[in-house]
Amino acid sequence: MTAAALLIDFGSTFTKLRAVDLEAAHVIGSGQGPSTVTTDVTEGLHKALGDLERRIGWLPDFKHRLACSSAAGGLRMVTVGLVPELTAEAARRAALGAGAKLTGTFAYRLTEGDMHRIEGIGPDIILLAGGTDGGNREVIVENAKRLAASSLACPVVVAGNRDAADEAASALARAGKPVTVTGNVMPEFGRLDVEPARAAIRQVFIDRIVHAKGIDRAAAMFDAVLMPTPAAVLEGARLLADGVKGKPGLGPLVVVDVGGATTDVHSVAEGAPTREGVVPHGLPEPVVKRTVEGDLGMRINAKTITEAAGLDAIAAAADLDQAHVRALLDKLTANVERLPQSDDERRLDRALAEAALRIAMTRHAGTITIVQTVTGPISIQTGKDLSDIKALIGTGGVLAHGAGGAAMLKRCLADPAEPHTLRPRAPDLYLDSDYLLFACGLLKDKEPEAALTLGLRHMHPVRNNVS
Repeated sequence: MTAAALLIDFGSTFTKLRAVDLEAAHVIGSGQGPSTVTTDVTEGLHKALGDLERRIGWLPDFKHRLACSSAAGGLRMVTVGLVPELTAEAARRAALGAGAKLTGTFAYRLTEGDMHRIEGIGPDIILLAGGTDGGNREVIVENAKRLAASSLACPVVVAGNRDAADEAASALARAGKPVTVTGNVMPEFGRLDVEPARAAIRQVFIDRIVHAKGIDRAAAMFDAVLMPTPAAVLEGARLLADGVKGKPGLGPLVVVDVGGATTDVHSVAEGAPTREGVVPHGLPEPVVKRTVEGDLGMRINAKTITEAAGLDAIAAAADLDQAHVRALLDKLTANVERLPQSDDERRLDRALAEAALRIAMTRHAGTITIVQTVTGPISIQTGKDLSDIKALIGTGGVLAHGAGGAAMLKRCLADPAEPHTLRPRAPDLYLDSDYLLFACGLLKDKEPEAALTLGLRHMHPVRNNVS
């Protein structure tokens, strides 16, 4: 009997399934159904399973049934730190690396106005940081007391100064707030340690958020919801980059995902300077990094992308006149779920995707600036140098399903006209056309070799010499 796994993505619009043969490391079949998280999640899952059975003619006896979720807006998180450039930034990185949708970042002592904003956001979880170990302890404790006195009922993860963490957690616990204490995201000045916070966030997601979103109503139909969908994609990227014992991966890589609401970029690379004489500046970059550009969604923010890239540039890329582009953008704004219905709309979609990818990659990658000093000019690197990554993978939406994926990916690459940016120069290009990165991430710990083989087989190489 074939050993199989069922990998489930509870999305906001669709519940998507991938059935995988673990021994042969190939996809048996796919299925999907409309997500029904707001009513009864089992309905959508049953429809997706029915779709899978119709496509392959049977349903295997699954060894693993693992799920991730971005339904109901994903894992909405607020982070609170001490200094914006230090512990607040460290908390932000931990949140994004855990697959959260960051809805607010706060620093210093929380004011009454800050508290009103946080309560208005209504986050699923709060990450409370502040102070290096043995450093400032007053601010994190005071912020914990403010959160304790609020109307918020969401879990709080405390990841700050170890000398103050227990006092902060006690203040929250006495007020009946669910609280978890984990390692400091910045235990020493300039040194990040975000993995404990990421792990704690994911555990809270599994223990509490899955229940709050109603996904556990279908608990009998799968083994576990392991993580938010973006975290599953990030884990899939990490697996493909690093490989497993005895089987190498692709090496340092970047994954780009342009969607209707955001454009996400994931990198698995050291990001150290590759140019001679360049000096790194700022907080050390994590090897595994995720950024989310909430203003670059192809549907929610189509007009914002156009403003950022320039109407003339979008019109030229789509080979349309500017007045026609404006009219098409008005249609998208009026109906953000609209799919392209003509060649003109498809060309506009491609132009929007290319612009979103170029801007998102530029923001994710590092930059080089020249600073004049008394001893002469110095080249300073801020962020990650992605010049020499080995692979660039496109996944999701128009990249996976639209025409011209290779041309769109090329817009992520370095441009001689912008020598200050550290975007990839000449990586191998791949498309996750079968939408399997999330599945590889879910299988990574259970069946690592099968997950890696599956991913390597289904990342489809494309030429990088297109214009």
